Amino acid sequence: MASDLVIRPARAEDEREIVELLRSAWSRVSEPGPERPADAAVFDERHPVEGFLVAERGRRIVGYVAQAPAGPLESNRHVRHIQGLAVLESARGSGVGAALVEAACDAARAAGARRMTLRVLGHNGPARQLYRRCGFAVVGVLPEEFLLDGAYVDDVWMSRRLSDPDEPAHR
Repeated sequence: MASDLVIRPARAEDEREIVELLRSAWSRVSEPGPERPADAAVFDERHPVEGFLVAERGRRIVGYVAQAPAGPLESNRHVRHIQGLAVLESARGSGVGAALVEAACDAARAAGARRMTLRVLGHNGPARQLYRRCGFAVVGVLPEEFLLDGAYVDDVWMSRRLSDPDEPAHR
């Protein structure tokens, strides 16, 4: 990671810059949903600002990662899920994505999580490679889950252990 990169918790005032980043990074390679409108909110009940980390170079946000509990049940509160990751095109290949993923895993581990999960489109080779380098493994594939621009695309589920398997469960 470049020494001038700072990973920090997102703040409410970062929302506009994160929206711009999301709009610049949007493509059918990484996103099955529609392009985000310029006035769309990033932070909401399902995506609270506390779940976001941003990567800054200078005073500019060059990437973000969002994570949240994997589901609403107490019985799987030990699992966190990466809800989104984006890096400015000009900052790709410089370690920003890996730094964000590792920071999200560190934050989840510090909060008591034992596992991190994520979903990635099957045709997104660069993202799948990044997640593999960060210790994630494929745990499932939903074949042809999305129809994007006339082609069927798999939904790949990946997971990574965050804790020692012999560590006792927290109750």
